[in-house]
Amino acid sequence: MILLAGNWWAIALRGVCGILFGLTAFFWPGIAIAALVILFGAYAFADGIFSVIAAVRAGSNRERWGSLALEGVIGIIAGIWAFVAPAVTVVALVALVAAWAVITGIFEIVAALRLRKTMKGEWLLGLAGIVSVVFGIVLGMAPIAGAVLLAIWIGAYTLVAGILQLVLAYKLRRWLQHADTSHSERLAA
Repeated sequence: MILLAGNWWAIALRGVCGILFGLTAFFWPGIAIAALVILFGAYAFADGIFSVIAAVRAGSNRERWGSLALEGVIGIIAGIWAFVAPAVTVVALVALVAAWAVITGIFEIVAALRLRKTMKGEWLLGLAGIVSVVFGIVLGMAPIAGAVLLAIWIGAYTLVAGILQLVLAYKLRRWLQHADTSHSERLAA
């Protein structure tokens, strides 16, 4: 708990990023979708190149290299595919985002249940988890609803989650300050 509270600023920064991305997606959904496809393509391509380099190095050291090489080739192909067929990439990203949201939401709910014993306000993390799970399920049920709708859904999700994370960060910071004050008072006594 102290580690989480000590990093309240990281949760606040995550919240601010979520809010900024959410607002961008609302006002310029096409830019949000294009940015997602470009970032994914660039990441997959770069990751593929680095995996191929790692495979070559592993092979020169007589280590296993086959899976690294395969991973690298798939990454390079996925990166190129994102630029050549962005519409297909959007549909694939919809499925990826849906799965990510559900998994993230489950972990946030579990973390909130664990925090319940040590602090008040943990329900905010649980609520963020529920929002994540619901968002992932809805998105998975309608993957071809359109890129603009996807951008708006992602924008709404990140905006709400960002606000909840800012509130949680504020509560963690207050909890940490209270814990530090209580500790200082005990030392002085």
